[in-house]
Amino acid sequence: MDVTLRAGLALAAYVLVLGLTFGVRAARQRAQTGDSGLRGITGRPWSPEWLGGVFFVVALVLFAVSPVVAMLGWMPVLAGAFWSSVWPVLLGWLLVVAGTGYVLWSQAAMGHSWRVGVDHGERTELVTSGPFAQVRNPVFSGIVAAATGFALLVPGWFALAALLMLVAAIRLQVRHAEEPYLLATHGEAYRRYAASTGRFLPGVGCLR
Repeated sequence: MDVTLRAGLALAAYVLVLGLTFGVRAARQRAQTGDSGLRGITGRPWSPEWLGGVFFVVALVLFAVSPVVAMLGWMPVLAGAFWSSVWPVLLGWLLVVAGTGYVLWSQAAMGHSWRVGVDHGERTELVTSGPFAQVRNPVFSGIVAAATGFALLVPGWFALAALLMLVAAIRLQVRHAEEPYLLATHGEAYRRYAASTGRFLPGVGCLR
């Protein structure tokens, strides 16, 4: 597939996915509760929690830039028989669709507890049903799957840097913001849940 067409379709899909998983979701949350659920970057500057939020925003920007620079020819995609074949495109689209669907399902399961960022002064319900019965952070699992798909659609250094930064951001956010918040808020209930439920994959990363 032509690089320009491939990158253009990837950029259009990226905008659509962001709109569905953040824009539409936040608008629906505000309509139902009067609160969009968007907390943004939290924590003290340069703390792990703060860095997680900053890395997440930078990763989103890099993912948007990646197809643009490919279309402009400023940075070619990775060379080689595999990267120029149809397989990265097929696998990429599969991951984008499956990952986005998993994110939307997980967001729906969260209900009014859905948040982007952590407000340590509020209390939200501990959700353990639906996809949360298997993993504690299914939204992030779906985001990484979709992001990996985007990196395959336009495989270049910008996309690779974005994927690595996204993974680092999610680990910082979960380990230094969300898990401490949930432990402080829900105590033993969260400990029991986390002891038998994986962090991002079933059975992997259970709290002991």
